[in-house]
Amino acid sequence: MATSYAVNELGDNLGVVALALLVLDGTDSALATTALFLCSRFVPAFVAPVLTARLDRMLVSRSLPILYVLEAIAFAGLAVTASTSFSLPIVLVLAAVDGTLALTGRGLSRAAVAAVLKPRNALRQGNALLNAIFAITSAAGPLLAGVLVAAAGTSAALWVDAASFAAIALLLATSRTLPVGSTDESEAGWWERVRAGVAAVREEPIRTLIAAQSVAFVFFFLVIPIEVVYVVEDLDAGNVGYGALLAAWGVGMVIGSGVFARMRNRSTRALVFASTLCVGIGYLGLAAAPGIVLACVASVVGGTGNGVQWVSVLTTIQEAVTDALQARVVGLMESMAAAAPGVGFLLGGLLTTAWSPRLAYLVAGVGVVAIAFVVLQRMAPSRLPPAT
Repeated sequence: MATSYAVNELGDNLGVVALALLVLDGTDSALATTALFLCSRFVPAFVAPVLTARLDRMLVSRSLPILYVLEAIAFAGLAVTASTSFSLPIVLVLAAVDGTLALTGRGLSRAAVAAVLKPRNALRQGNALLNAIFAITSAAGPLLAGVLVAAAGTSAALWVDAASFAAIALLLATSRTLPVGSTDESEAGWWERVRAGVAAVREEPIRTLIAAQSVAFVFFFLVIPIEVVYVVEDLDAGNVGYGALLAAWGVGMVIGSGVFARMRNRSTRALVFASTLCVGIGYLGLAAAPGIVLACVASVVGGTGNGVQWVSVLTTIQEAVTDALQARVVGLMESMAAAAPGVGFLLGGLLTTAWSPRLAYLVAGVGVVAIAFVVLQRMAPSRLPPAT
């Protein structure tokens, strides 16, 4: 599962960059790249929970390979489109299909990991490993995409992505140790299983965590579209400064993954609070930074919190949910994570256009700090699973 997760995350990050470059080269339109985001992330967020509910009772060794084979086919279609006659409608449709498959696969994969590790009291150790993989592939995927596109073209990068998903499908299809799907026979149909997942989300502490994380993601992603404006115009640091700022955040994420690995047995309430607070402090530091050096320092702080925050929230939810509901609840959370950034992108763009990038960072920082204290207050220790 760890190997498939690593290849999957590397492929996803590679695909995001390659597709963005494909659409930009084919249309030279910011509106078209926005449409790509909506089709690949926002639309699938509303479709994937239903598909997850339909598949979560199948054998994982069957459902996940099917999903990854379909992803390989989708990227092969995109590669053909890139190498022949570019068609934006075809790219958008295939991106929506791939986004739905990817979100569903994440939910089922996380459920399989929990089914394997929870009985061994090793869920936090396993999530620490996956979190480190996520941090590394988040940096390596875009870098690999840039190198492949520059050296061999967008089509070649997309073919490599298709091959990576085919390799994952083969790996999982031949595995003999993957867990079975949900065995709760009281849920007769897929709609009843969707409703059961939604009902589980309404229970504490899951309700507080998912609601807070949904709002947090709006603030987390508020600054993404305005980072380049902030570095180039406010800090006057140019393209090199922009790359340094992104790299500093990535360094922080790698540090954060190490912090979680060392502190995984601490209270999840404390981990969620402290990591969310670090992200907020990082954004506030960026709002006040007079130059690129201090901005990079603030980015390391924020990235470190980022490297702990998501995995802490995810682990808390996995520990609180029964095995039968893992895929549906985590799938709903993944869908939320895909949909919420759109609101953040819009808000960040409006704040920057009306005032300045620094105000956008200030709003993001204040919002994230406020959420950290709300979570600390609402997550009563008696409602949380014990540290293991």
